[in-house]
Amino acid sequence: MAKAKNNLGITVKKKDNFSEWYTQVIQKAELIDYTEVGGCNVFRPYSYAMWECAKDFFNNLIKKDGVKNAYFPMLIPEKLLNKEKEHVEGFSPEVAWVTHAGESKLKEKLAIRPTSETLMYDSYKKWIRSWKDLPLRINQWCNIVRWEFKHPVPFLRNREFLWQEGHTVFATQKEAEKEVSTILDFYAKIFEELFAVPVLKGRKSEKEKFAGAEYTFSVESLLPNGKGIQMATSHFLAQNFSKTFDIKFLDKNEKNQYGWQNSWGFSTRSLGALFAIHGDDNGLVLPPKIAPNKVVIVPIFFKDSGKKVLKKANELKGKLKKYGVILDDREDYRPGWKFNEWELKGIPIRIELGPKDLDKKHVVLVRRDTGEKEFVKFGKISGRVGELLDEIQESLLNNAKNALKKSIVKVKDFSTLKKAVKSGNICIANWCGNVACEENIKDKLNGVKSLNIPFGQKGKFGKCAFCSADAKYKSYFGKSY
Repeated sequence: MAKAKNNLGITVKKKDNFSEWYTQVIQKAELIDYTEVGGCNVFRPYSYAMWECAKDFFNNLIKKDGVKNAYFPMLIPEKLLNKEKEHVEGFSPEVAWVTHAGESKLKEKLAIRPTSETLMYDSYKKWIRSWKDLPLRINQWCNIVRWEFKHPVPFLRNREFLWQEGHTVFATQKEAEKEVSTILDFYAKIFEELFAVPVLKGRKSEKEKFAGAEYTFSVESLLPNGKGIQMATSHFLAQNFSKTFDIKFLDKNEKNQYGWQNSWGFSTRSLGALFAIHGDDNGLVLPPKIAPNKVVIVPIFFKDSGKKVLKKANELKGKLKKYGVILDDREDYRPGWKFNEWELKGIPIRIELGPKDLDKKHVVLVRRDTGEKEFVKFGKISGRVGELLDEIQESLLNNAKNALKKSIVKVKDFSTLKKAVKSGNICIANWCGNVACEENIKDKLNGVKSLNIPFGQKGKFGKCAFCSADAKYKSYFGKSY
């Protein structure tokens, strides 16, 4: 029988060296492969299956709400990208350009989409004529290229990544602003119900909002290395783009009006957060709802009982088919090696079945998240597996919620903010909201910035923790991807 090589498992502890742990997990669990172009990675079938699951979940939400999917080209003429000044200034350092076709120089540079507002809105202005054409609510699933940064991190910070981007037009401001909140709730739902990742809802600061937006709402979370991560955003664009792109309609009174617009998106960055937040020293720990394979059956073979064990294992596989069950019947690997491999890949439940289990008419169920074992009679396996998967999903979310809650620290000045961030926490502090103040915080504390401003704040807050101005609200601060 084959023996595991020393480098097959995770060789560092997550808390000791998160960066190395994360790198090993995404490679050894067969989630990613590197290419010759830095920051442009292969999403292997295992991780792509999770992205497909997230797509299905989100598609179900938005389609029920009236959004339709479409696809727009990835190449954007320079003149279109330059139409909205604030927007292009926000993205200009990130844009990758196509300048040649073969040996011939193009008459106009073509941007590889960093986002699709400008291209899509050039179409919208042709499609919208009357209030009867509204609302126009379109989403597309596509790839994006952004090239400005030096140190890509697979999933968390890729140069090319996958995402969805919704772009909508409404007849009234009220309708548009309602959707901004609705979509943010959808994002919170996908992360908490599917990913088992808790999020902090709020509004982005003026400095951190989307370029060209009136305001931006976001959901944020915290990685085990102490860095905050923006999981998704929902932007109220107001009429900023509709006036630039001449997206007008005749209202019910036969008067020309500009449309009210939103855009919103989440990306494969969310998968990186999923792996990082739930994983442990043995590898991935996947919430059952997003796990492509929720159960693995490992039969334990002996010469005189192998056929009987395998027959029962196949019978169990048939009963558990809806869970994407894997039957690991490889004879050239020891059971212990298989256990380690499936732990590394985060399969939520392992079923062990040997000759003694046959005699006792039960199997051993092992939870990936806690390692707990239980014996379950053959006749009760289907029901118990379903119950246990629900328990694991709930437990992972609750554990992540508790970890996030414990990581939020109240701070009163630069000194306590610096200390808290260094300890791997998200901080909350009274803040004036001024751009100059935020720039000062970022400069003095090596990249610390406002993550978002929680909703529903009322009353007076006293003075800003970082300058002498009156505080407008409390805001979350931290380092961030």
